[in-house]
Amino acid sequence: MATITTPLQVNQDRLHQKLFALAKIGQLPSGGVRRTAYSVEDLAAREFVITAMGQLDMAISIDTAGNIIGRYHGLQDLPALATGSHIDTVPTGGRYDGALGVLAGLEVVATLRESGQRLHHPLEVIVFTDEEGEMIGSQAMAGTALVNDAEAYRRLEGTSIQTCLQRIGGNWEMLPTAQRTAQDIAAYLELHVEQGSVLETLQRQIGVVQGIVSLQRYQVTILGRPNHAGTTPMEMRQDALYAASLLIAAVHDAAVNIPGDQVATVGYLNVSPNAPNIVPGQVDFTIDLRDVSLETIQTMVDTLRQEVRAIKVATGTQIKLEQQHSVEPTLASAQIQETIVSVCENLQLSHYSMPSRAIHDAQEIGRFTPMGMIFVPSQAGISHAEDEYTSQEQCTQGANVLLHTLLQLDTLL
Repeated sequence: MATITTPLQVNQDRLHQKLFALAKIGQLPSGGVRRTAYSVEDLAAREFVITAMGQLDMAISIDTAGNIIGRYHGLQDLPALATGSHIDTVPTGGRYDGALGVLAGLEVVATLRESGQRLHHPLEVIVFTDEEGEMIGSQAMAGTALVNDAEAYRRLEGTSIQTCLQRIGGNWEMLPTAQRTAQDIAAYLELHVEQGSVLETLQRQIGVVQGIVSLQRYQVTILGRPNHAGTTPMEMRQDALYAASLLIAAVHDAAVNIPGDQVATVGYLNVSPNAPNIVPGQVDFTIDLRDVSLETIQTMVDTLRQEVRAIKVATGTQIKLEQQHSVEPTLASAQIQETIVSVCENLQLSHYSMPSRAIHDAQEIGRFTPMGMIFVPSQAGISHAEDEYTSQEQCTQGANVLLHTLLQLDTLL
């Protein structure tokens, strides 16, 4: 692997100032940030980024999915190297999730521009539409958007996707034209806060993402028989909550007893009639399974189906296990991972290879072109919250790894 000879470093103060300024748009009294997609605050943030791109003499376009694409022209007519993320937030989010990837991408361009350098490839910084909601921006670019199902993208408050895209310069009727291929984008690299506590716990500075996990979600309905809590002997009960407790324990065991880094979660539970003196007659809950290996997830599902059969017999209940949601995993390019590791070693930054258990735009983009992700630590693993925090130094380290990885990929691809 080629060694780094360029002395280029991003400007920490400038990056921090832009993060601070963007966080002011939609800032809540608590210090958190609310920039839900298509909102007034989201529109203002988009204008902030467009202005910043213009100041860097980037060619700016908005595709039919509303994605903002800033292009720093290259020396040759080649497919672009792309980076970026999103600037929309959850209703009470932080200042780093998504925003760091976008602003670090712009900082890379600013650094190259100041030094009078251009890559051989064009360099694109992309702001994806509605990552925190339906991910229509990255799905449209990957060609995986549900173009025949506008209702799938309707906002919770009822606003249609047609109206939403009109607000930001997109066009639902022309959505398929946003699709791109490997002939357009040679590789995609995204910098993001970890949104977990692994890097901080292990005291590593950079996470080298192996891939973005598959998410498989199941809906469970358990039907027993509601009955009097005092007059129904234990051996005569069909207790739906007791059956649920056995299956919930089995979900935990299925994850920890199989070798690997997979996770399994029961995060929603509803008990009926939910009264202190009635044996529960029905329980509904969800099972969330995540891993980069579909084979591992299938092993967990097979194990749980065996447990379901045994629990039904033991408790006299009926149990329905139905798949509710499925997202295919996307593995990071081995070449990009190796390049990130090489850059970290040259910059004397500690690193750790790890999966991303959160969903990112890179998951969709990686379906049509080589993808890689760089993680920086999240203090206490907190994200999607007002106290989300990554230090200036950590943001800068990630931005420098982004810069130098792009420089190396420019010579490799």
